[in-house]
Amino acid sequence: MNIFEKYLDKIKKILLDFSKKGDLILPNTLNGITVEIPPSKFDSDISTNVAMVLSKINKKTPTELASILSEEIKKKDELIDQVSVIQPGFINIKFKPIFWTNFIKEINLNYKTFGINNKEDKKNYLIEFVSANPTGPLHVGHCRGAILGDVISNVLLFNKHKVTKEYYVNDYGNQIINFTKSVYFRIRELCFNEPFPNDNEDLYPGDYLIDFAKNILDSNKQLDFTDFDKISETLTVLSINEALKLIKKNLLSLGINHDNFISEKKLVANQEVEKVIDILKKNKFVYKGKIKAPAGEENSEWVEREQLLFKSTDFGDDKDRSLQKSDGTWTYFASDVAYHKNKIDRKYDKLINILGSDHAGYIKRISSSVEALSNSKERLICKVSQLVKLIKDKKPFKMSKRKGDYITVDDLINEVGKDATRFIMLNRSSDVELDFDFDNVIEKSKDNPLYYVQYCYARISSVFKHLGKDLNSEIEINNFDFQYSIDEINILKKISEWPKCIETSCNKLEPHRLPTYLYELASLFHSYWNLGKDNPEKRFINDQKKISDEKLIFLKTISNVIKSGMNIVGVSTPEKM
Repeated sequence: MNIFEKYLDKIKKILLDFSKKGDLILPNTLNGITVEIPPSKFDSDISTNVAMVLSKINKKTPTELASILSEEIKKKDELIDQVSVIQPGFINIKFKPIFWTNFIKEINLNYKTFGINNKEDKKNYLIEFVSANPTGPLHVGHCRGAILGDVISNVLLFNKHKVTKEYYVNDYGNQIINFTKSVYFRIRELCFNEPFPNDNEDLYPGDYLIDFAKNILDSNKQLDFTDFDKISETLTVLSINEALKLIKKNLLSLGINHDNFISEKKLVANQEVEKVIDILKKNKFVYKGKIKAPAGEENSEWVEREQLLFKSTDFGDDKDRSLQKSDGTWTYFASDVAYHKNKIDRKYDKLINILGSDHAGYIKRISSSVEALSNSKERLICKVSQLVKLIKDKKPFKMSKRKGDYITVDDLINEVGKDATRFIMLNRSSDVELDFDFDNVIEKSKDNPLYYVQYCYARISSVFKHLGKDLNSEIEINNFDFQYSIDEINILKKISEWPKCIETSCNKLEPHRLPTYLYELASLFHSYWNLGKDNPEKRFINDQKKISDEKLIFLKTISNVIKSGMNIVGVSTPEKM
């Protein structure tokens, strides 16, 4: 039951009735009318802007129109206690207590679908996330984007959309050549005691390469590693396989599974780059030309040369983009255009890319290419995952993938666990930097949001255990003639916001709203729980070790929403803490 959607429909019906009588002029669309949560200073449950939206077209002041509409709104619904007009023209609605009794009855009869928007059109999404170069383990810099992509997928799936989770493997180009050479030198080190060339800055010096080398040697004893040129092609495949095995293990430790792994090398081998360039040429989006030096690069060192360019400026980019290097090979951007054409051809309604903060400047060019290839600005959505600052003992942790002294995903999980990693990484909007403080995430206090939400569920579970009941079993209650207190209604009001939280998280692709909501719900519950310390009437279990039906179903309702939300976030709800 989405009370905001329900009352928006009721208000629109009232408007149509007025319009049929000739008492109200309506615009072509009523999309601007909303039903929202009023500010906490107002003693109201919901609020609508309908009068302000329709005032101009009806040549009335918002308050004048609100007064007319508010009378009709109250008259049409016996569950409404009060309707008030608030400047500059909002209509605030307060329900009778019986409304909340009916509400808890309805959502418990349909608790498995509570929060799902069954009215909206369901779409087919392709979400590409992580896509780290297959040259080593995932580090904390990848972790936030991985969790962001996974939970966006989860909330869309919860809301009954179709979702495919994809990893784009950048297994083509100079970085792969250098990576393969690095593995080769580690193999030479193991087989012939040759020292690893640490003075070569192009190589990857991380110790994990020793494990890669050992695994390759153990499984390929017949191979000859005396000549790099002869073994390079085979070794590249073996090295990337080792890296991908480790990356998949890292992802699994975070609770993440991708549906597809798409190889850049295969796209190039299948001539998909040439094919997409031909399409762009036919549509006159490609030309031979020169571009100026990139921002921040010395103009004196920049050599202008004629090259193949994509008309990115036709779609709002600040300059056209190169598709081919001076040696004739394709740029990373050209391969990426081919990859996105591959995505488009698979007929998804929406493409979502989760990008690291270092790729924020890349958004406009790839969005331009998708628009050129699909004739749609809305087809591709890019979300940027900003930096994570690791803090321990009040000091920052530094990391550098090239030097091999970075913090891996496994390091982080071994330190604080999967649940804390997922919940805290998601605890702020992805477009702002996040401080991940090791000390805070292991505290058992209100300052640790994960603990506070899990403790809410554990407290409810403890009540059920004392009563010999199973929190995970359905509760059958025949009589819902309950009377809830103001404190309980405040919690039910927060529960009523759950469908809106899901809807907004889906529509805006902002899953950080989920842990925020869960923390707010848990805070209300803990405050209510603590009332029982001083007032026996507020305790869930009375002196006779019994609980009323209204409190039993009240607790069950809270636990259902907490568990549903935590499942989407991908963290556990322990029954004992």
